[in-house]
Amino acid sequence: MATNDKPHAVFVPFPAQGHVTPMMKLAKVLHRKGFHVTFVNTEYNQRRLVRSRGPDAVAGLPDFRFATIPDGLPTSKADADADATQDPPSLCYYTMTTCLPHLKNLLRDLNAAVGAPSVSCVVGDGVMSFCVDAAAELGVPCALFWTASACGFMGYRNFRFLLDEGLTPLKDEEQVKNGYLDTPVTQARGMSKHMRLRDFSSFVRTTDRSDILFNFLLHEVEQSDRATAIVINTIDELEQTALDAMRAILPVPVYTIGPLNFLTQQLVSEGDGGGSELAAMRSSLWREDQSCLEWLQGREPRSVVYVNYGSVTTMSKQELVEFAWGLANCGYDFLWIVRNDLVKGDAAVLPPEFIEATKGRCLLASWCEQEAVMRHEAVGAFLTHCGWNSMMEGLGAGVPMLCWPFFAEQQTNSRYACVEWGVGMEVGDDVRRVVVEARIREVMGGGEVGREMRRRAAEWKEVASRSTAQPGGRSLANLESLLKDVLK
Repeated sequence: MATNDKPHAVFVPFPAQGHVTPMMKLAKVLHRKGFHVTFVNTEYNQRRLVRSRGPDAVAGLPDFRFATIPDGLPTSKADADADATQDPPSLCYYTMTTCLPHLKNLLRDLNAAVGAPSVSCVVGDGVMSFCVDAAAELGVPCALFWTASACGFMGYRNFRFLLDEGLTPLKDEEQVKNGYLDTPVTQARGMSKHMRLRDFSSFVRTTDRSDILFNFLLHEVEQSDRATAIVINTIDELEQTALDAMRAILPVPVYTIGPLNFLTQQLVSEGDGGGSELAAMRSSLWREDQSCLEWLQGREPRSVVYVNYGSVTTMSKQELVEFAWGLANCGYDFLWIVRNDLVKGDAAVLPPEFIEATKGRCLLASWCEQEAVMRHEAVGAFLTHCGWNSMMEGLGAGVPMLCWPFFAEQQTNSRYACVEWGVGMEVGDDVRRVVVEARIREVMGGGEVGREMRRRAAEWKEVASRSTAQPGGRSLANLESLLKDVLK
């Protein structure tokens, strides 16, 4: 197809790694389906991408281009060049209040550009609902891509219910510690009957009705009604009740296309007609340590604990030390991703005694190519923050999980993994080395608990594989419907 005859999709991710990664996968899929693509990073993240992967990271292809808009955050020179995720409340506030005119200007410029097709659709992040307004000005459809789980979406959609019931905001900080968060919440629409207040987004734990993050998510999830369609990276069988509730509430169609990493593997092949160049495009904002896969080689199947808390989680020095000695004492080999900014306000420094005690059975790295690590047969368990990309990659690899949720809807994902899907086990808010050690031994060992978790994980791997299998995979069929009915 001639370049100017192609449909032109503009992708606008929320500027955090956990949102950029799945948006890039979907952009690659649409490119392979014949779309001209413009992928919009914030200026800050574009600089990080270039630092992590070099100038070629944003060179693109003739019909897959990168563009930028400012995020609106007031930053110093040092902040502007930091190798870390920006402050989440600030990101939410400033993207919501400042980005719309910049995106409108960019769309106008893209339409005026010589040699490229006019913009035919916008794919905005589910928490970047201003994309709907920008698309409306051009008269083109806007699909909102919800990069989190369906149960996470419904958790946010129940914020008004929690307000009406007087469950949030909290009356005082003491309610975080005194057992109040264990209050059962059994009547929330579309949610598991096993939910406690603590299993909703961490944002419900505020004492301030004006809390930025609480109100941002309340606003964004309700703005979903205005989109042309909602796209979500999940599997129908995994989240049927939540998806049924979404489809009953939303006046627009909901397309499930998960696991997106499977869909991308299926469609963005390296060997055919430019696929290798597309596959080589990476969206990691951190430099990936290639030694991780080499280190896994030769280790026994299901013998290694993989530990990664994602791109936003931070912890105290004490929590870092407790995790370290739990891992050291468990007796298993482990690969641990320790970001430079993992410890709040300080460097992530591990005790020399820990380094000595784990010599030969531990690899520490600052970042890695997680999908490849998760697929490696040596990985037997995943200690995770329960971010949705990680959950989908873990389920797709058939790996049971130790859950330590930190932020946003990770608490909800953790509850579902442990209670609904049978593949997870909670570490607990109060990190103690004896608990970490015991949980790892349970999941990795030969006892009944570990065997059952591995069995359930293997079942979900099979379900995930079927969803993107050709022919007849439900996610593949949903993708075709999305392209035919919405993103024409």
